[in-house]
Amino acid sequence: MMSLLLNTVFVLAWRNLWRNYRRTLIMLAAITIGTWAMIFMTALMRGMVDDMIKSGIRNLPGHVQIHHPDYRNDPNINNSLASPSGTLLNALGQPDVLAWTTRVRVPAVISSERDGRGVMLVGIDPGKELPITRMADRMSAGRFLDNIDDKGLVIGARLAKRLDTGLGKRVVVMSQDPENDIADRGFRVVGLYKATIEAEEESTIYAARDTVQKMLQMDDQISEVAIMGHDYRDITALTEMLKSSVSTDAEVLPWTELDTYLGTMLNVMDGFVLIWIIVIFLALSFGLANTLIMAVFERVREIGLMQALGMRPSSILYQFLLESFFLLAIGLSIGNVAAVASIKPLESGIDLSVVAEGMAMMGAGSTLYPALYLRDILLANVIVIVLGLLTSLLPAWRASRYDPVDALTKTY
Repeated sequence: MMSLLLNTVFVLAWRNLWRNYRRTLIMLAAITIGTWAMIFMTALMRGMVDDMIKSGIRNLPGHVQIHHPDYRNDPNINNSLASPSGTLLNALGQPDVLAWTTRVRVPAVISSERDGRGVMLVGIDPGKELPITRMADRMSAGRFLDNIDDKGLVIGARLAKRLDTGLGKRVVVMSQDPENDIADRGFRVVGLYKATIEAEEESTIYAARDTVQKMLQMDDQISEVAIMGHDYRDITALTEMLKSSVSTDAEVLPWTELDTYLGTMLNVMDGFVLIWIIVIFLALSFGLANTLIMAVFERVREIGLMQALGMRPSSILYQFLLESFFLLAIGLSIGNVAAVASIKPLESGIDLSVVAEGMAMMGAGSTLYPALYLRDILLANVIVIVLGLLTSLLPAWRASRYDPVDALTKTY
């Protein structure tokens, strides 16, 4: 008996949906366009924010970093660490770690024949650095460093312009050794790099790690260990594993704490996506509610007749909610297909070179790669279904509350 009633309500809801097909099609078009707009614009925003965050992580770089506890407040050569060994070295070999490297990072002064500037000198292991920073892809002239005792220097293109120097020219780099004495060395510029954030080009120079350690008389000491995981959004387990592997005289921090601006941006973006979807659907909900109210208004006598024949008010309520669900489900299905079909061809990149300077100011590249995430599609669908059914409750409840006699005798 119950299954027969449910089947009857299901059939009535589907047929009633198409009794006024023009109004239904208009509402379907609105839901479809709204769904497409929600998913398409979210993918564009996700792509831009992902690009900004990934660029920021490459500039940090790394998902997690290990330092001396005092290093971030005072990046002095004396606030250094021993190279990874023991339990830490074992942890760095776990599957959660995609890549890792060690660096020497100290304040320095670079001088050419024309000028001098304060910079951050970074001594790196080129072989381990490339999977993390992809510096080889950012070279605009010359070459990147070949090995950990390379004698060359890689500087930013803008810094080379400031110093009036270039490839093959010699420059002098000065910093402090552990005894606070001046340590300097002549380097030949072997490469120029470009950065998404122009300030990096003027503030960071790269040399081979062993060469920098010898220059500063650091022995095997390093400033930081940088680790890359598999997903920048999910690094909690990686961070905890590393924290349990280091001694108490080391600080382990995820990128969200190393760069609070980027971490906040990610949280704001997640909140903005939710607000964006809700605002778009709230506009659609007025049309949906109006459609169902008109459906109730047109079928008052019919509702009264169904009640007189024994249909319960709850069945009438379910019937109108089912109509709303069918409307939402069809609109969402078409909107999802349209969104995926319009985003997929653009995943190879959208050229925004005409506004490249503005994008660079935000830390993004001149090519936008839309990011279509399943969780965003599911979020949009769930919110539309839930809010749509909530919007439909009032007209459905109103239909179920009619008195059969009053409904049958109403005249319009």
